[in-house]
Amino acid sequence: MDYQYFKRDISWLSFNYRVLLEADDDTLPIGERLNFISIYSSNLEEFYKVRVADHKAVATGKIPADGAETVQEAMELVEEINREVNRQLEERVRIFEQKLLPALRRAHVVFLQSRSEVQTPEHQSFVRTYFREEVLPYLAPVPVGRDKVVSFLRNDRLYLSVRVKPRQREEGTPPEYFVMKLPYSKAPRFVELPRRGNTYYIMYLEDIIKANLDVIFPGYEVESAYCIKISRDADIVIDEGATNAPQLIEQVRAKVKRRKTGVICRFVYDRSMPADYLAFLTDAYHIDKRELVPGDKHLNLEDLRRLPLPDALRQLPGKPQPMVLAGLDSIFRRVERKDLLLHYPYHSFGHFLQFLHEAATDASVHEVMLTQYRVADNSAVINTLISAARNGKKVTVFVELKARFDEEHNLATAQLMEASGIRILYSLPGLKVHAKVALVLRRDPATGHKLPGMAYISTGNFNEKTATLYADCGLFTSNPVLVNDLHTLFRTLRGKVEAPVFHRLLVARFNLIAELSRLLREEMALARQGKAARVILKMNALQDPAMIDLLYEASQAGVQIDLIVRGICCLIPGREFSRNIRVTRLVDTFLEHARVWYFGGGGKPKLFLGSPDWMKRNLYRRIEAVAPVLDPDLKQELTDMLHLQLADRRKAVWLNPEGRNVWKSACPAREKARAQYDFYEYLRRKNTDL
Repeated sequence: MDYQYFKRDISWLSFNYRVLLEADDDTLPIGERLNFISIYSSNLEEFYKVRVADHKAVATGKIPADGAETVQEAMELVEEINREVNRQLEERVRIFEQKLLPALRRAHVVFLQSRSEVQTPEHQSFVRTYFREEVLPYLAPVPVGRDKVVSFLRNDRLYLSVRVKPRQREEGTPPEYFVMKLPYSKAPRFVELPRRGNTYYIMYLEDIIKANLDVIFPGYEVESAYCIKISRDADIVIDEGATNAPQLIEQVRAKVKRRKTGVICRFVYDRSMPADYLAFLTDAYHIDKRELVPGDKHLNLEDLRRLPLPDALRQLPGKPQPMVLAGLDSIFRRVERKDLLLHYPYHSFGHFLQFLHEAATDASVHEVMLTQYRVADNSAVINTLISAARNGKKVTVFVELKARFDEEHNLATAQLMEASGIRILYSLPGLKVHAKVALVLRRDPATGHKLPGMAYISTGNFNEKTATLYADCGLFTSNPVLVNDLHTLFRTLRGKVEAPVFHRLLVARFNLIAELSRLLREEMALARQGKAARVILKMNALQDPAMIDLLYEASQAGVQIDLIVRGICCLIPGREFSRNIRVTRLVDTFLEHARVWYFGGGGKPKLFLGSPDWMKRNLYRRIEAVAPVLDPDLKQELTDMLHLQLADRRKAVWLNPEGRNVWKSACPAREKARAQYDFYEYLRRKNTDL
């Protein structure tokens, strides 16, 4: 059958639009709605720097078409992306200008967005004085023109372009153009003016500069000023010919440095800029018209997360707070008795740190192994591993240097660990290691006899910061088969095993796809026998055509399939070949990040959790790890979580056959089912019952 798929990047835009819709939810606190505009804008920025940059490189012939995409297809896709983004940006303007700014004003927070809005003498004096003392010393207007040396526009930096005319000029004298980099390292993006009563007043830094352009350009008539910015290609390709750590490290350093001067993939400008003004700038900076993206009056709205607001406007009523589980004096003793499943951010990430601390101090521990993909700044995880090494434990950390935008940070932490006696394994040629796993090996200090090891398999990174923002799962187990499988994986990463055999652990590039295919075909066989056949798959992205085809086949066999896919979903639901497949998208307070899979098994369900999405890159070009959940209580817990998410009527949408978000409930009233908050209460009650 000739199956069909959504385009990956158009599907991603559908997800990001769903993020933007959170800013349109009047039931949320204002600060939370502003934060979702920030997230939407930040997501879009990275999307252009990576995905759109790649398509444009093909469309313009800068890189050869690789067979997956022709030049014509790349050109058409970029045009389609820009049309959809322009539509969404119009919506962002509506939400911000017509809903959030009035809501802020009602909450006694007033944005002053132009010189004319600064009306009181006190504020006028403040704006003038603040500009002269805090901003003017750091401004350097640079002339722009076809016959002048054009300044280099740095990636992601906001610039103010200004058009002026000399006051004493001959008739027909053309205007002059200047650009200035906004000095965000010296002054905040949002400047608080003196309060009046209980009302806060805020100005964008660029609006303060615009209000004082006469100081910068004496003798000139300032005609207009608009913000501009560029995005540069940020995708870096590592030459897989690097065969040793020093070569790889030097290559990563050089590539990351080059990212700052990459080719322009997007020129964003204030959409109110006159056509002749825009034409002048694009000509001066040699901007291809296909790189033009109209933006709002104020660009870089990802900065809204730093907007100074009263605490009351940011507080989420009843927001789940991390729980400390009762009776966990020792993670080791607990896991020896029974597997332990943690759900972040509902459970405290401190429990994982406690696990590492026990590994660092327990006399029975002789070896600790862990993978690093993204860790926090000044990471407590890294600091605890360093303590373990200093306590005489053998500590091995696999560091993935190719984690996009974390390359420099990962290299720095790797060198810190190496200097502290930790053995560092670096990226594998041609592969990323995306698995989130840790392993502790133990033996009796008196007899030397082997003690049960401790394995930890997670859906999220070992990052205490994101563990408060992302919804993830982490499984502790002392199951000897899983412990041995995980040890085999680490030995494989060390180059000690060439053809590993895994008995229960599912590992991408080895046994993952074969086992997923077997599980789906088992459900198909049940359906063909007239028995109940059920699959629930929760992940961040679904893109691999081979796995999608298998889901289509299962649907036609009668398997009832529910997909909970937060982001990219290339599977098209609601068609004849997918009539038994439903796709739910859930966006709420926390970023849904867990990968959890349920196969009904004819009444004997099998559940799995781990690191991979069903993307080509995850299934074929990465090392990913997935563990079966064997404990009956924990299997039920994950099943209940999945059903709560499918029952959500407050923040969940259906994905329709056109790829649009369709609310499950016409009116998301406060009293309706809200999965994240309901699951927190479920876990809280369970914790109380322990």
